[in-house]
Amino acid sequence: MRETDFNVSYPSHRVPMMGRNAVATSQPLAAQAGLRMLQQGGNAVDAAIATAIALTVLEPTGNGIGSDAFAIVWDGSSLHGLNASGRAPAAWHPERFAALSAMPETGWESVTVPGAVSAWVTLAQRFGTLPLTTLAQPAIDYARDGFPVSPLIGQLWQRGYDKLQDQPGFSDCFAPQGRPPRMGELFRNPAQARTLQEIAETEGESFYRGALAQKMAAFAREHNAALTLEDLKNHRANWVTLLSHPFAGGSVQELPPNGQGIATLIALGILEAWEINRYAPDSPQWLHLSIEAMKLALVDLDRYVSDEDHLEFPAELLLSKEYICQRAALIDPDKAGDFRFGSPQQSGTVYVAAADASGMMVSFIQSNYMGFGSGVVVPDTGISLQNRGAGFSLDPAHPNVVAGGKRPFHTIIPAFALDQQGQPLMAFGVMGGPMQAQGHVQLALRIMLHRQNPQAAIDAPRWRVVQGREVVFESTLDRNTLSTLRRMGHNVVLEDPLSNYNFGGAQAIVRDPQGFYIAASESRKDGQAVVF
Repeated sequence: MRETDFNVSYPSHRVPMMGRNAVATSQPLAAQAGLRMLQQGGNAVDAAIATAIALTVLEPTGNGIGSDAFAIVWDGSSLHGLNASGRAPAAWHPERFAALSAMPETGWESVTVPGAVSAWVTLAQRFGTLPLTTLAQPAIDYARDGFPVSPLIGQLWQRGYDKLQDQPGFSDCFAPQGRPPRMGELFRNPAQARTLQEIAETEGESFYRGALAQKMAAFAREHNAALTLEDLKNHRANWVTLLSHPFAGGSVQELPPNGQGIATLIALGILEAWEINRYAPDSPQWLHLSIEAMKLALVDLDRYVSDEDHLEFPAELLLSKEYICQRAALIDPDKAGDFRFGSPQQSGTVYVAAADASGMMVSFIQSNYMGFGSGVVVPDTGISLQNRGAGFSLDPAHPNVVAGGKRPFHTIIPAFALDQQGQPLMAFGVMGGPMQAQGHVQLALRIMLHRQNPQAAIDAPRWRVVQGREVVFESTLDRNTLSTLRRMGHNVVLEDPLSNYNFGGAQAIVRDPQGFYIAASESRKDGQAVVF
């Protein structure tokens, strides 16, 4: 059989899509699953859920039935935040991991209670209009009948297999022929189809309290793991109050800890204090200030953020005007700095954006954490379990120290923006671990402050802070700009955005004042925005 060459040989240019209904995500078939719900009379929440469920089948390299999820919903008049991340098994405690220097990243000892299913159910029950069985049907069809593995997913699948092939249940599920599927090859997962059908028909009850829960708990017992049926029964998704910060005449909305969204708000507050609007986008000074603000935000994030119930002080203190100005004053406009965390008490996946003609908009994110997650797959179910336990600290003095029933620090964050009148402006997100808060800052700067169209903002060269003065830039950034940044003291590292996926994918849907949407998706990856 003749094999197709899937290498991307030439630069390509995308334009934003425009319409009265829109879905944007990282996999074209999943985006179409969401669009199908809108065409059947469903709303944006229905579209987001159908897309998310389909992504567990079509992009298992980033999410699965055993993932966690978060969402922000504009219901037409107000915003709602949902935290559907799972908690540590009740039996976890620091002594359990005393022989280790860090939390495990693979296997059962990295598995926390999966929360994505609870996100689908909770959103559908409050805001959806179509039955969960209808929303799950595209995913069930793709799992049962097969789908062609796209080039990027094929590469990531091979990487995941190389790392996780010996984890319990992994190879039986994701390499049934003794190897991962090749690019362009049809892949079927009938066990996952059956599981999704059962989840939909029982509205998640089987997954947390019924037959599927019993299978997960039994497999955990078989491997002397801590996860129990009681841990699954006790899981609940929670509606939460969003954190907000003014920016560019409007505001940016993020979920509160245990996620990293607060780092986006800290950085944007610092940039407002520096009047970043004085500088042209992509200029050396604009990039320098953006990087320095992000570095300040990240050191506070690393020090203070944990499960909201275990914070040392209210998260809002990190966003107070006094503290933001205090942190902004540490930036040297001409020189890169190394920063430590401050003391405010003294005074990184798949992403989905969806919108409909009624005005409802959804920002939704779902992830295993590291690729396929823990590598653990419950036999004959297609349930691949996340490795969010790796997000805990083993430092007993840190607020994020591991403990039973506690939510770990999370990298995945959906974002939302409102305009000057408090009306919805944009649902947006950037995937990729620690890249996410940094990506939110970069998209907010470009779209909200500089009025770039969302596709241009997504395609623009990105950067990410690593540690100290090291900053990784996409190799497409202007060479003269990079030279200036080096002279300012930044340790510049270049990466090819098409061969390295560390800059994350991105999607955004922007609401035009005329009543339609402008949707865009990552051109570095397989992402697609669809509209009608």
